[in-house]
Amino acid sequence: MALVTASRRCSARETRLGRTAALTSAGVYFLVPILCALAFTVGLGDPRQKPGLDAYAAIFTTDGLAQSLGLTLLLAGATVVLVFGLLLPALLAVRLAAPRAKALVAVVCMLPLVVPAVALGAGMTTVLRWATDWLYDAPGFPLLAALQQPGFPVILVLAYTLMALPLAYTTLESGLNAIEVKVLVEAARSCRASWFRTLFLVVLPNLREALLNTAFLTIALVLGEYAVSALLGFQPFAVWTVAISGSHAQLSVAVSMVGLIGTWLILLAVAKLGRSKASKETS
Repeated sequence: MALVTASRRCSARETRLGRTAALTSAGVYFLVPILCALAFTVGLGDPRQKPGLDAYAAIFTTDGLAQSLGLTLLLAGATVVLVFGLLLPALLAVRLAAPRAKALVAVVCMLPLVVPAVALGAGMTTVLRWATDWLYDAPGFPLLAALQQPGFPVILVLAYTLMALPLAYTTLESGLNAIEVKVLVEAARSCRASWFRTLFLVVLPNLREALLNTAFLTIALVLGEYAVSALLGFQPFAVWTVAISGSHAQLSVAVSMVGLIGTWLILLAVAKLGRSKASKETS
């Protein structure tokens, strides 16, 4: 009995040591580059420069930041709406009416993982050039031009939606697996609730955390996406950050650090909001 107890203690100690080593390695892997970037933005290690927060102060006065960030947030909001508009009806229809189509929907949603972002951007650029040449005098040319308006490039919303489908599908599918959608819908319909009330007052409140996580992941993807936007010739936030890196290296890294910290804060807020809602519902 004593030997069994001692072996269990040794096993638990080894498990704790392994967990500590893994977490420490992961922390070093992620924190060291971030600390080096922070040191670079404040001028530490450069004898020619006096340490300070000039790079962060210049963020608010740099030309192009407000326009690029506003465009990115507008594209992010439109992408979130389009992702929800495509995925939620499809996943609910699979759950309620066509369970055999679940595999097909999963394959279609995961397919963008196979296509790299560079290949997607190059393909879209080729198609747009071909369409511009062939449809220049056709009635559909105004629609093609509207897709590429610099003020609000709808073509980027379509590209971001394709790229966000795998993340959104995984998150929403996990949320749907945690609840009994069919039971909730049948109970609401038996109480003579309309489909609109059933969806917005019964189903969606139970998917609150999954919806928040999906929206956050989609916004984070849009904020950090560079390849497709650059290939299509637009300048949202990520492209603008790279564009100014040649002449304002410290400012570019400072903007990236502010965006990274802001993303972390949003993630923590989403996680806290989901936990608080869950604790209130259980209590």
